[in-house]
Amino acid sequence: MADQAFVTLATNDPYVKGALVLGSSLRQHNTTKKLVVLVPPQVSESMRKVLHKVYDEVRVVDVLDSKDSANLALMKRPELGITLTKLHCWTLTEYSKCVFMDADTVVLSNVDELFEREELSAAPDPGWPDCFNSGVFVYQPSLKTYSDLLHLVTEKGSFDGGDQGLLNTFFSSWATKDIHKHLPFVYNLSSISIYSYLPAFKAFGGNAKVVHFLGKVKPWNYTYDCKTKTVKSSSHDQTQTEPEFLSLWWNIYSTQVLPLLTEHGVVKDTATGLKAEEITESVEHMSIAPTHPTISSEERRERWEQGQVDYMGEDSYENIRKKLDSYLQ
Repeated sequence: MADQAFVTLATNDPYVKGALVLGSSLRQHNTTKKLVVLVPPQVSESMRKVLHKVYDEVRVVDVLDSKDSANLALMKRPELGITLTKLHCWTLTEYSKCVFMDADTVVLSNVDELFEREELSAAPDPGWPDCFNSGVFVYQPSLKTYSDLLHLVTEKGSFDGGDQGLLNTFFSSWATKDIHKHLPFVYNLSSISIYSYLPAFKAFGGNAKVVHFLGKVKPWNYTYDCKTKTVKSSSHDQTQTEPEFLSLWWNIYSTQVLPLLTEHGVVKDTATGLKAEEITESVEHMSIAPTHPTISSEERRERWEQGQVDYMGEDSYENIRKKLDSYLQ
C-alpha cells in the first residue's frame, strides 16, 4: 500500500551503510511498502544521494538528544542519546501505518505481514523481556503522539537515557495488556541472545526473519582482509556475533551497496580497503574470524560470574565436554 512504509534512522555516515544494507535487504525480498530514512543534518550530502538510490524518501530531521548523561552512563553507551531523534518517525503522517527498523537490522525474508499488527507492536528485549526492544516496532504516525512523547521526555526523561526507555514508559501496557502486540522473537533476533540460549537458536533460528546486530561493534566496524579472506574486528567484539549473519550482511553490502558508493564517487570504503569488484569476487569465500584477547583465569571467572560467557571460544560446549571427559578418565 502506498500509505504504508518501513522507516529507519541513520544518525551519521557509518550508520548510512547499515541503512543501505537494510533497505537493500527489504528490496531484495520484494517488499510492497515504501522505504523512508530519517537523517540529521550531519549526514553528508554524498551519502544522502546514495540513500536516494535505495529509499523512496530521505527526510532530514533535527537532532533530539536526551542529554541524560547519568542514565546513559548506566548503560556505558552515551552515544544512544541521539537515538531520541527516532521520535521524528511519528511525524510521518502521510503514512497510515509504519514499521520502524534500526539501521543495524537486516531482513532475511519478506516481512510485510508486520503491517497487519497494531501500534505499538514489538518483540521482547532479550535483556529484560518485560520491556520491548525498540529496534523493530509497528506504529501509527501521529503528531499528537509525537507531542506527547516530547512532553514525557521533558517531564520525566528516559529510564535508560535512550529511546527504548522512553517508549517503554509511554507504551507501558505492552507487557500485560494485549499479547497480539508481542511480536515473535524471530522478527527481532538479537545476535547476542543467540549465545545466551544456544539450544533455542539451534531449534528455531532457521525461522528468523529479522536479525538485529546489538552492541557497540556493528557489521561495518569489521575489516575485510583480502589476504586471509577473513573479516576481522577493529576492536574486541565481546558480543559474539553469529558468523553466518555477519557473512550475510557483508554479502549484501559488497554486492549491492558498495557499487552504489563507488558509482557516486564516495571515498574508497575504509571498512574494506578493497574495490567493489574485488569484494564481489571474494566475498563468497570469506570466513568470519573476529579476534579476541587472551584473558587471565581470574578475569575469565569474573566474566562468568557477570554472565559474559565465551560460548564460541574457550567456554564452548565442546571444550567443556573435553574438560569433563578428562576428569572422568
